[in-house]
Amino acid sequence: MAKHGKKYLEAAKLIDAEAQYEPTEAVTLVKKAAVAKFDETVEVAVRLGVDSKKQDQAVRGVVVLPHGTGKTKVVLVFAKGDKAKEAEAAGADFVGDQDLITKIQQGWFEFDVCVATPDMMSEVGKLGRLLGGKGLMPNPKAGTVTFDVTKAVQEIKAGKIEYRLDKAGQIHAPVGKVSFDETKLNENVRALFEALVRSKPAASKGVYLKSAAISSTMGPSVRMNLQSFR
Repeated sequence: MAKHGKKYLEAAKLIDAEAQYEPTEAVTLVKKAAVAKFDETVEVAVRLGVDSKKQDQAVRGVVVLPHGTGKTKVVLVFAKGDKAKEAEAAGADFVGDQDLITKIQQGWFEFDVCVATPDMMSEVGKLGRLLGGKGLMPNPKAGTVTFDVTKAVQEIKAGKIEYRLDKAGQIHAPVGKVSFDETKLNENVRALFEALVRSKPAASKGVYLKSAAISSTMGPSVRMNLQSFR
């Protein structure tokens, strides 16, 4: 069993582990219970009423958080010609084609997100094992395989995140930093849940949003009452 430090145990006293708090109150408690000396990430974990083993109940999507995540992502774009120039103008950190593919094959991964134009995917596909293992492979469902590279890069820089159901039937997603004021965190949380509701599979039966908790990187989790999101 994991041992917690004195600061964590003191912070945990602020929270009733059995209670379900209204989302706004949960955010307040997470900020109060943050004990680390660095600016902790605030993350939401949601258990969904779907069968993760069934393809027709898969939940995956993207959402642009209105106030971002507090972290500016490093964006790499695979593109040629005019689309490469467009990506550079949009603020992409790295733009190229075969040169970047070779660099990645040699073990370079100094980026957070990959975007590719559709005409590059036959070449980028060669990196499937390398990028896929790190969750970096461009995907049309995530909006990262597109000719509209300007929109893709700008949304990622603005705070677009991808959410994806794991094998345990849960979604984990960052919604900001402890330093964010409560209004910004609350608006980011609501944007995430609204996106999850829109992503509900038609094959899902019964209660879809089963349970959720919000926490900071080093702080205790706070259970949320999801009635307002349902």
